[in-house]
Amino acid sequence: MRAVVYHEPGPSSVLQVVERDLPEPGPGEVRVRLVRAGVNPTDWKFRAGMMSGYDEVTPGQDGSGVVDAVGPGVTGLSVGDRVWLVLAQHGRAYGTAAEYTVQPASHVIPLPDNADFDLGASLGVPAVTAHRALTAHEGGPTRLGPGALDGRVVLVAGGAGAVGNAAIQLARWSGATVVATVSSDEKGALAVAAGAHHTVNYRAGDPAEAIRTFCPDGVDIVVEVAPAQNIGLDVDVVKVHGLVSIYANNGGDEMTMPLRAAFSKNLRFQFLILYTLAEELVAAATEDIRRAVADGAFRVGEDAGLPLRHYPLEETAAAHDSVEGGAVGKALLDVS
Repeated sequence: MRAVVYHEPGPSSVLQVVERDLPEPGPGEVRVRLVRAGVNPTDWKFRAGMMSGYDEVTPGQDGSGVVDAVGPGVTGLSVGDRVWLVLAQHGRAYGTAAEYTVQPASHVIPLPDNADFDLGASLGVPAVTAHRALTAHEGGPTRLGPGALDGRVVLVAGGAGAVGNAAIQLARWSGATVVATVSSDEKGALAVAAGAHHTVNYRAGDPAEAIRTFCPDGVDIVVEVAPAQNIGLDVDVVKVHGLVSIYANNGGDEMTMPLRAAFSKNLRFQFLILYTLAEELVAAATEDIRRAVADGAFRVGEDAGLPLRHYPLEETAAAHDSVEGGAVGKALLDVS
């Protein structure tokens, strides 16, 4: 099989396509023939700085394809099933930038019949991150679905990004009113296509005042990508007992926040990364995401606010570079 590998951390030029033996699934494992692989910021960040103790690494946490072989003890999955993958390279050397991957059965999720492989490969990291960001609210739901967020207002920072797009779609599916912050009219149009009711260009005027125009009582949940820059705004517009979910450090590795204002509102801050997220939370997220997809409430593509960029497996380095450079939309590898 063909696989993309690197043997030392560094720039995208360390990636190379090689031939490797077809892996065999062990007990509790499934082999998947990949059709698409998703590329996320975590892929290039890992490649640039760490090997996690392995001599060779195939990047990629997300992907979609067809079950090709099933190991002993696996139930609920059969050869020929269409599936999507979650956390495929977590705790192991070989991820989804390859023609085949062997994964624990718990990381292999059936793909609804109405979903194509592009959508399946775009779920994983963005959608599970968004799910957790929306379900840590005090007194709020721990699961998402129609009506789960009725009456609540969600503010999504960076509404044109992959996690932002997923948060908008899942919040809208669950009944929330969604406000997204963006940096341009073009990105605002993408956020609206994803389902945002309102958008605010944070580079124009007073974003807090603009947000209050749409929701004078404030917001219940903030899904935050750039806390170093936005924490003051978040604390300003979030309601008493509100939630600020922080999933990235875009724009700076440290933040300074107004403590007294946060105290006075009894705010909850949820810092999140998938790699240490409890297994039951990941499982709950994948179940809800699968249902959203089956309902037709989670989509990808230009008309869903997330343009797709396709790259052949041989151009994985270019896909990594595009994600590192902040290109709008979702990068996908066409594996087969």
